Amino acid sequence: MDHSGHGMTMDLPPFTLGRGLAWSADPFFLVACLLGLALYGWGVVRLVRRGDKWPVGRTVAFAAGVLSVALMMCTKLNDYGMVMFSVHMVQHMVISMVSPILLLLGAPITLALRALPPAGRGRKGPRELLLMLLHSRYMRIITHPAFTIPLFIASLYALYFTPLFDTLMGSQAGHIGMMVHFLAVGVVFFWPIMGVDPGPHRPGYLMRMLELFAGMPFHAFFGIALMMASSPMVETFRNPPASLGIDALSDQNAAGGIAWAFSEVPSVLVLLALLFQWYASEERQARRSDRAADRDGDKELAAYNAYLASLNTRGG
Repeated sequence: MDHSGHGMTMDLPPFTLGRGLAWSADPFFLVACLLGLALYGWGVVRLVRRGDKWPVGRTVAFAAGVLSVALMMCTKLNDYGMVMFSVHMVQHMVISMVSPILLLLGAPITLALRALPPAGRGRKGPRELLLMLLHSRYMRIITHPAFTIPLFIASLYALYFTPLFDTLMGSQAGHIGMMVHFLAVGVVFFWPIMGVDPGPHRPGYLMRMLELFAGMPFHAFFGIALMMASSPMVETFRNPPASLGIDALSDQNAAGGIAWAFSEVPSVLVLLALLFQWYASEERQARRSDRAADRDGDKELAAYNAYLASLNTRGG
C-alpha cells in the first residue's frame, strides 16, 4: 500500500537514522523549498547589486529554515512518518516550531519590501499589495494572541484526538495540507513574539515572553497524555507494518516524549532571540539619545544642572 504517494511505506525496513535521511522527495515541498530559496536569493542579489547591505546571519537563518522543511519532507522521514507516530511527531515539531523560528529570523518580508520595486504613482504592484496585506484587519486578527495561542493549542488537541487526523492522513493532498498548516500556525504564533519583520501586533518584550510561555505548557501536557495512555490513541498508527518491528503503544509513548521535550527547545531559542532583540533595541535607543544630545548640545543635561544650581542658591 502506498500511503504517501512516493514510497512503499508498508514495506519499510526497521527505522534507523540513516534510512530516515535517505532521499525521497515530496514533489510539492521540493518545488516550494527551491522556490523559497530562489526568491530569497533574488532579493539578496538585488540589494547587493544596488550597493545595499543585507545581514549574512539572516540569509543563513532563512536557508536553514527552508532546509529544515526539506529535511522533514524530502527524505524517507516523510515515508516513515506515515506509519510511525514517533517519526511523524518529529516532523510536526520541527515544521511547526523550529522551521518557523529560523524563517522568521531570516526577515523575508523586510527583504521583499526592500527588494521589490515600487509600482509607480496610482498603481499597485507586488510591493504595494504586500504592504496592504501587512496593514489589513485580517493580518491584525491572525497575529493577535487571542487567535494565535488557541490555534497553536488546537493544532495538537483538535487534530490528534479527533478523527480529523486519520482523514487527512488518508490522502496525499490531506497530508500536504496538514504539514502546510503546521508551518503556517508556527509562523503566525512566533511572528508577533520574535519576528524581525514588521507586523501589525507587536507588544512590549515582557508581554511577548508571556505569550511565548502561554502556549508551551499545553505542548508538554499533550506529550504527557500520549506517554501516559494505555492504548493507541490515533487510528492511523494503531497497526504499524510488521516489517518495522515496532509496538504501536511504545511508539506512541516515544511520540509523546518527543512532543514534551520539543516544548522546551523552541522556548529557549525564542527567549534568546527575544533577549538579544531587547538588548539591541535598548542600544539603538541609547544611540538615538546620544545623537540628539550631540545635536542640541545636551540641552536636557544643561537644564538639569541649572536646576540643581538654582536649588543650591536657594538653599544658600
